[in-house]
Amino acid sequence: MLVVVGDALLDRDLDGRAERLSPEAPVPVLEDLTQRARPGGAGLAAALAARDGREVVLVTALADDEPGRELARLLDDAGVEVIDLGLTGTTPEKVRLRSDGRTLLRLDRGGTGNQVQAANGRATRILGSATSLLVADYGRGVAGDARLRQALSALGPRVPIVWDPHPRGHEPTASIRLVTPNAGEAARFAPGISGDGLAAATERGRALVRKWGAVGVAVTLGKKGAVLVSGDGPPVVVPAPAAATTDPCGAGDRFASTAAGMLADGALLSEAVTGAVMAASAFVAAGGASAVELGRGGVASISPTDDKVLRAQTIIAQTRARGGTVVATGGCFDLIHAGHVRFLRQARALGDCLIVCLNNDASVRRLKGPGRPLVPEEDRAAVLSALDCVDAVVIFDEDTPETILARLQPDVFAKGGDYAVADLPEAELVETWGGQTVLLPYLEGRSTTHLVSEAVRRFAR
Repeated sequence: MLVVVGDALLDRDLDGRAERLSPEAPVPVLEDLTQRARPGGAGLAAALAARDGREVVLVTALADDEPGRELARLLDDAGVEVIDLGLTGTTPEKVRLRSDGRTLLRLDRGGTGNQVQAANGRATRILGSATSLLVADYGRGVAGDARLRQALSALGPRVPIVWDPHPRGHEPTASIRLVTPNAGEAARFAPGISGDGLAAATERGRALVRKWGAVGVAVTLGKKGAVLVSGDGPPVVVPAPAAATTDPCGAGDRFASTAAGMLADGALLSEAVTGAVMAASAFVAAGGASAVELGRGGVASISPTDDKVLRAQTIIAQTRARGGTVVATGGCFDLIHAGHVRFLRQARALGDCLIVCLNNDASVRRLKGPGRPLVPEEDRAAVLSALDCVDAVVIFDEDTPETILARLQPDVFAKGGDYAVADLPEAELVETWGGQTVLLPYLEGRSTTHLVSEAVRRFAR
């Protein structure tokens, strides 16, 4: 069981169209507004962990007002059990006014003059039964409760605890397994260290390990990933995969909840931070907190394949918002060679983004035989994603990519010149939404089959 301790907020997104400026002032006019509410703060971290299929208990403080009751309902819908310490005053709310996936204005209301009631025996007992703990401190009082801090201090040496700090929050208790400040927070917690690069982040991490007595500190660096400092050894740098960032809201909660869950499963610190960087990057690429579904009726967790589709859909939406052309292609791409690279560059030149639809391992075996693929699907996807001409990779399990193409609906579908358009079942489908199928020449003599045959011939000598 994962226990999350911290301040829960109510987040609201008001999304609309902004196509003109107000005649009263140079500000956009939002029209056709839709509203969506979700748990925020520690509530979001708990809901994301529950979405991963974990048993989650949230120790927090809720106000007795309508926003507080709405927040309680949202947490219950997300599958999170709540232990409510009680909060005087009003529920803190964050309201974001958004258009085209971007925040135009944020309004904060409520939460002033609030006081958290003292922790009860049930709250401290539940901490003792946790396999892992996450303290999501949003600086509103829960992480400062004396009884909770005493319990956390006692558990620190035995149970993995992740502490996500806040500049207005409280110092982590002793023996925390992992503290996760972002770069700005680390600079505030460790003043006197200048610079913005990797060396400065590492030095701040070392200072904070000593200051807090933590086993490790992971300074998160946004799109640059994270740097983990633990002990006197060299830092572990975890780069983030390239991702189109539309809304980073909630990325820190995704990072911390993933790390806490992985530590509960017995992962090393370096493994937990690596997994957290990957999860946070995929979360942001999929649209962040504004796009995530948290209800019980949704999928418990998004698979890597679904994450790839969400990222591709985000890139497609951004491209079309700029008036650009979306290009897609498909194939096995086993043992990527110069012919593949040339073809992909030609395909990318046809438009403004390139989505590669990649056959999964089972479909490659059906198409190429039991000895293929030579490279597993996730490794093939990783190599393709590293090419500067590829914007996103999605994996499909059919023999041909009609199903995934119907979801993405590219403007152009490109295939290699060893096909004829009449032989492509995808061509007729692409025409149904006004798309076009084109053929591009392959580089003569380059193929995976040729590479395998040549390798066998040479090793057989």
